[in-house]
Amino acid sequence: MPGGGGRAGGERQPRPAGGPAGTDAAPAGGEMAGAGQRKGKKDDNGIGTAIDFVLSNARLVLGVGGAAMLGIATLAVKRMYDRAISAPSSPTRLSQSGKRSWEEPNWLGGSSRLLTQDMKTNLSRSLQTLPTDPSAADPDFFRPTKPKPSAKRSQVELKKSRLRLSLQEKLFAYYRRKVAIPVEEQARAKQAAVEICTELRSFLRAKLPDMPLRDMYLSGSLYDDLQVVTADHIQLIVPLMLEQNLWSCIPGEDTIMNIPGFYLVRRENPEYFPRGSSYWDRCVVGGYLSPKAVADTFEKVVAGSINWPAIGTLLDYVIRPAAPPADLTLEVQYDPERHLFIDFLPSLTLGDIILVAKPHRLAQNDNLWRLSLRPAETARLRALDQCDSGCRCLCLKIFKAVCKLNPALGHLTASQLTSVILHLSQEESDWSQDMLADRFLQALKGLIRYLEAGVLPSALNPKVNLFSELTPEEVDELGYTLYCSLSEPEVLLQT
Repeated sequence: MPGGGGRAGGERQPRPAGGPAGTDAAPAGGEMAGAGQRKGKKDDNGIGTAIDFVLSNARLVLGVGGAAMLGIATLAVKRMYDRAISAPSSPTRLSQSGKRSWEEPNWLGGSSRLLTQDMKTNLSRSLQTLPTDPSAADPDFFRPTKPKPSAKRSQVELKKSRLRLSLQEKLFAYYRRKVAIPVEEQARAKQAAVEICTELRSFLRAKLPDMPLRDMYLSGSLYDDLQVVTADHIQLIVPLMLEQNLWSCIPGEDTIMNIPGFYLVRRENPEYFPRGSSYWDRCVVGGYLSPKAVADTFEKVVAGSINWPAIGTLLDYVIRPAAPPADLTLEVQYDPERHLFIDFLPSLTLGDIILVAKPHRLAQNDNLWRLSLRPAETARLRALDQCDSGCRCLCLKIFKAVCKLNPALGHLTASQLTSVILHLSQEESDWSQDMLADRFLQALKGLIRYLEAGVLPSALNPKVNLFSELTPEEVDELGYTLYCSLSEPEVLLQT
């Protein structure tokens, strides 16, 4: 035991000159023990050296018994420290004895046999909060508990539901604000079209009595209640009468041009019925009835022979032929701020095929007649809505308004949008008003997929690609514009 500056651990033995100090002797002159190391002792890490230093000096302060108690406690703390810092680093590495290397540190040896029962009990209580198995030592152990997958899914579904309801409200608001046309405006436009049609029919019968025509009639989205934004255009169909034995239709896919959806109208039996046997022989080019030649014939009559200012004064309208490149189109101002464009559209019927003189966009294909699909498409769409009180027509009108008010989408036609809706109707059966937002998004995604493929099959004639007249640059521009709006569809409604 230490005295008041006397010996510690027995009598001092004489030290040979130049030899090492005894291992039991305390340092003289108040120096602390443990400053030196035994020769050949293996170097320990930093904390081991610190513990040895504390234990060596504890004998001077606490005596042998106190130093033993402090040593046991220090070894326990060191074991806890090693276990805590070693578990995450290599929780699955096995030692040679088959146990996990961080479960039983090698430096502990047999020190656990020195603990009394009470000490073991107290120590076990202090270790209850420390990791004692590989799962507890997982790096994610102390992270906040993640929500259950079912709860996470319910949160996502709730968010989607709120977004859908928000989009639904915006679609209906957009329809009321931008899409729907007041009833009185539609009625005034129809009345103006009927009066002009009557005047034109009377003039043609008087001026060209030998021109074989069927009764003209008005057509288009204004008469189908599918026109949007403003009542500003309508079609006046002028049906030609053709002799069935003198004319035949050749599908475009059977020609060298290979364009489904278009037809050549060939003059037949010229050896038995020579040129001049039919009134329309004057419009034959290269053995085929040319839609451009037919349109030029009507243009001379409509734009050159009829005194439209006089008829306009009689009807209290301002009527004039539309400026180029709009051929066979009349511009009618029936109100100070309202204009109506009337397109004259020659058509012909051979068997069950209805063709119109609406030329192909490419000039080299101006000898082709276009297959008329719009009446059948519209009839099917309206029939589907009548069966289930659906929102197909409503969805179509919103899309048409978006394309009409957004210049970047101006190349999309009503026929293309109608086919997208009809294709979607084959996949989805629920078209109730509450599903408008879902169907609008589905139609938008479907249109993007069709643009990406560059092919939109007609819903009535799958051989017809409704994108065939678009250039690759136009397809890319349309696809890019719609794709950018996919993450936030409300952008399309801000035009």
